Amino acid sequence: MTSRPLRKLGFLTIGLFDRDDPRAGHESTLEIIQLGEELGFDSAWVRHRHLQYGISSPVAVLAAASQRTSRIELGTAVIPLGWENPLRLAEDLATVDVLSGGRLNPGLSVGPPMNYDTVKEALYPDTADVEDFTYRRVERLLGFVRGDRASDFSGKQGVVEEFSDRVEPHSPGLIKRMWYGGASLRSAQWAGEHGMNFLTSSVVKAEEAGDFAEIQLSHIRAFRAHHPDGERARVSQGLVVIPTDSATPEQKTKYAAYVDKRTPRTREPQGPARMLFSRDYVGSSAEIAEQLHAHAAFREIDEVAFALPFSFEHPDYVQILTDIATHLGPALGR
Repeated sequence: MTSRPLRKLGFLTIGLFDRDDPRAGHESTLEIIQLGEELGFDSAWVRHRHLQYGISSPVAVLAAASQRTSRIELGTAVIPLGWENPLRLAEDLATVDVLSGGRLNPGLSVGPPMNYDTVKEALYPDTADVEDFTYRRVERLLGFVRGDRASDFSGKQGVVEEFSDRVEPHSPGLIKRMWYGGASLRSAQWAGEHGMNFLTSSVVKAEEAGDFAEIQLSHIRAFRAHHPDGERARVSQGLVVIPTDSATPEQKTKYAAYVDKRTPRTREPQGPARMLFSRDYVGSSAEIAEQLHAHAAFREIDEVAFALPFSFEHPDYVQILTDIATHLGPALGR
């Protein structure tokens, strides 16, 4: 069985920074996105991290990236909605989409914020026990992005104040570029039923027997089976790939050690939620391409956002992205 032709080649970065010098890390992220555009990538995605040393405000970072680039699509993978007010987020997303010329691809997830018991008094001091962290939170956001009413008043108030009953600015095409990041059959089905695009990553919930690729494949098929567009519904896969075509001996040693350290968690489901991690793919682009073509889920997608490793240095990311663009992408038909 052959893979679908790869239509969109993207990458994902966590955007780490130093506590005492946060600007340098943010600048590095923006430079990596600029490099991605120069190398011909179709999309660049940023992770979202709260109260950590990674990007806490991806929408703000992508607003800056939109002014340093002109073509590459800009995505979030993913914004955890438990931290957000859907109406305010809809305003921010539409603003950045307008500034970028319609290049924003917001990825979302639901559920209580990570470590909620430790942060709820700071985040929701008056409403912590009644906040709704279900899919309904996504539905509210989708409605505001779509242009549903956000107020029962519109028109002039006083001499100069004019109000809209929907979120402004309104970006009509944005609703078609909303993504849901899911790791379970339920989330895949829900995203399909609500006409979203689907982000699947290097972790899935092991709800059924089978290896990682087979579980991920079942999610992709469930999503498309419930999506109005069926087989044409968009899915992006985010595995960790580390091509070594132009890597130095020192980089190859570092990369191998990184993968070895992470490999044990791929052998069986982890924790009460039974989360199963994909293996990391390291080696020449020809070797990685052969392994991906044998991957049951990869064969059914035509978009990727390959994840850059968390803890590498800027020159490592330059090497990896350059090899993906010039060697791995062509080997995958892009």
